Amino acid sequence: MEFVERLFAQYGYFVLLLGLPLELIASPIPPGNTTLAYAGYLSYKNVLGILPTFAAAYSGTVLGITTTYWIGNKLGLPLIEKYGKWFFLKPKHFMKTKMAYEKYGNKMLLFGSFLPGVRQFNGYFAGIIRVPFRTFALYAYTGTALWVSVFIGVGYVFGYQWHLVFAWIEHFFRVILIILCCSILILLVLKWRNWLRERRGIHQGELE
Repeated sequence: MEFVERLFAQYGYFVLLLGLPLELIASPIPPGNTTLAYAGYLSYKNVLGILPTFAAAYSGTVLGITTTYWIGNKLGLPLIEKYGKWFFLKPKHFMKTKMAYEKYGNKMLLFGSFLPGVRQFNGYFAGIIRVPFRTFALYAYTGTALWVSVFIGVGYVFGYQWHLVFAWIEHFFRVILIILCCSILILLVLKWRNWLRERRGIHQGELE
């Protein structure tokens, strides 16, 4: 938190305009949720203007997520095709993932910004599986506006109590992320067990 405070003291709106893209592209520093909430708190104290704060935060985040999309779009699939076999990523796995994303991916683009870890990979993944840019922009940019509004709002609305509310929200989304990861893990285990059963069935059929 002290690090974020020093950044704002030195660079002001540039923390949002340049720091948030870095958080999405390559680095968790400065942390996005904390940065936005603290910017909202500074707006509450009239150190920053609320509208310029929102504009800088939204512009910076859109810049970051758009950059990750195009990196994934231009470089992701060729890298998977060339090196994917070393990580057990085959073309059929890619197609299955793309089909699943077509069902649920728009919701992930819309709300993924609220989940640390998911936020950083959302743009890359959408680019890799070649989500049409218009679709990506519609959902990702709308989700960005929601995320920026909520966390700036925490600092601006709750003022000196923003730490308490922020801690509760962070805990809530952390629980959601754990549940999501556990669900994915269970799904992978079930798929692995089904794959083993199929292999055993094929092997027994060959023996007969």
